[in-house]
Amino acid sequence: MSAEIVEAVARCDAERLEVERSRVAPELRERITTPVYSVADRFASWERVVRRMEPGWSSDDFYPVGAYANDLDSRDSLQQLMLGLPAEAREGAPGRLLARLDERFTAASVPDPERSLRAWVRPTEASPEAELAQWWKRRPLRDPWD
Repeated sequence: MSAEIVEAVARCDAERLEVERSRVAPELRERITTPVYSVADRFASWERVVRRMEPGWSSDDFYPVGAYANDLDSRDSLQQLMLGLPAEAREGAPGRLLARLDERFTAASVPDPERSLRAWVRPTEASPEAELAQWWKRRPLRDPWD
């Protein structure tokens, strides 16, 4: 990755670190040295969701349908993060990685025009249904919470 992308990601992580530090008691702030929701962690989180949905994945991990909603909300957050990065990042390696993960998500899901999961999976941001990203309008081929 170019120095510009590395610097932009570092800025995002530094900003996120300050947000996370602001949410804890003063005596704990200095102990937190890396953000829980770093750029790398956000990508890893989306990759875990996609992998969980793909055929052939089997695990005894407990994954409630509510966690799926949180994961879709995290994907929204990743989208906002990407929009804040330089065009070089969106068009370069980070953008290509996200596009590949989104393609895998699409392959492991089906359109859900009836919004059959809406009783359990609701966006946490106040967005009209029509403005929701495509990942909110799909459901897994096989429900990973079964």
